[in-house]
Amino acid sequence: MHGPASSGWLLVALCAVTGAYCLVRMRSGGEALMGFGMAAMAVPAAVFTPPSWTWLAYAFVFGAASVRALWAARAGAHHLHHLAGAAAMVYMSVVMAGSPAHAHGQGGSGVPLLTGALLLYFAGYVLLTGVRLVPVTAVAGSGAGRGGSAGWGDRPELARACRLSMGIAMVTMLLTL
Repeated sequence: MHGPASSGWLLVALCAVTGAYCLVRMRSGGEALMGFGMAAMAVPAAVFTPPSWTWLAYAFVFGAASVRALWAARAGAHHLHHLAGAAAMVYMSVVMAGSPAHAHGQGGSGVPLLTGALLLYFAGYVLLTGVRLVPVTAVAGSGAGRGGSAGWGDRPELARACRLSMGIAMVTMLLTL
């Protein structure tokens, strides 16, 4: 999660804006938590190296989010993606807690098989979400002259773009693990 400073700050900005959008929509506190958590994890180590207990706190918070997503999955399978995201955050937090040298840019500290599986899942999710985003944008743009359109927070293409950016950020963070 701590690569070059410029890409780290771009990742922080992307995750923070995504978290803020999710918070403004007030429909998915879990996605907002994920966005802000990813932003905090992506702060370049040259600027701020968090105390070692921080990683365990992240693991606890996202462990609780995993349990909540698992409970919510009873109502709908779409919550399984939230479970995968929260579990990935727990995994990255545990890896960071167990390898303080990694916080200074000396990667290679994750379990390769688990990291690879998470990378495959999130890369597939990014591709699928990107494909789903294209038709929604085309349809939304064609009816611009109609009255009674949805507010900016209710637009499905913005919600998908939010999820897409979070998926891209997750892939980036897993690659730097």
